[in-house]
Amino acid sequence: MLVKQTEKSPLPVVVLLHGGGLSDWSVEPVAEILKHDYQVVTPIIDGHGSDYFETFISIEESARKLIEYIDEQCNGKVFALCGLSLGAQIVLEVLSQRSAIAENAIIESALVFPMKAVELLAAPTYALFYGLIKQRWFSKMQAKELLIPESMFEKYYRDIMKMSKASLTNITKSNAAYSIKDSLANTNCSILILVGSLENSMMRKSAEAIHSTIEGSKLHILPDMKHGELSICNPRGYANLLSHSALAARGAEVTALNA
Repeated sequence: MLVKQTEKSPLPVVVLLHGGGLSDWSVEPVAEILKHDYQVVTPIIDGHGSDYFETFISIEESARKLIEYIDEQCNGKVFALCGLSLGAQIVLEVLSQRSAIAENAIIESALVFPMKAVELLAAPTYALFYGLIKQRWFSKMQAKELLIPESMFEKYYRDIMKMSKASLTNITKSNAAYSIKDSLANTNCSILILVGSLENSMMRKSAEAIHSTIEGSKLHILPDMKHGELSICNPRGYANLLSHSALAARGAEVTALNA
């Protein structure tokens, strides 16, 4: 796991974890907004972007590496852990392994109900279609599905061209197999759970399950939004929510999106 961060300072540390198939460039707009008030850490998950040479193994292994970084570089605790999709699953796993590692967390669109069929079919499917994934026209379709802005497409295409078949397979398998650990209920940080109203029912069900597991957490269903649309397409709204996360996660009305 490669880790980038803004200049060291006494400011609170915020960690922004990108989604699967993306990289640190997808969280740069949010990081730019936050960097004046926080130290911003943007890890690159194994197998992605500039860390393409390191094969992604599992969500649990990625969480272990992030905990190791926080212990070594942040004195064992940060102000906020924030993640989208695969990144959100890693945040959940970090909190499961270390309950007091963060004061706040934002969990955006994390799947926590295992999808056995997807897990089982990942290896044979990508063995057949790995070459197709590298085609520019297909990447254009995928980028549109992922709501990646046109300005970010070349970075997305560059990175997906480098991703190994092993990483792609393991990401899909780990994502589809992940479920809530019992220890997640022990976390004492303030948590805001986000899911788009236009996401599929499994994602909304997952958000509700996380909310039920973590006492005092706040669930916010984002009206008329798809998977990842808030953090990728509305960085200002996302940054505003982060700034209000401690208050929002304790049950206050979320009004920061358009602030």
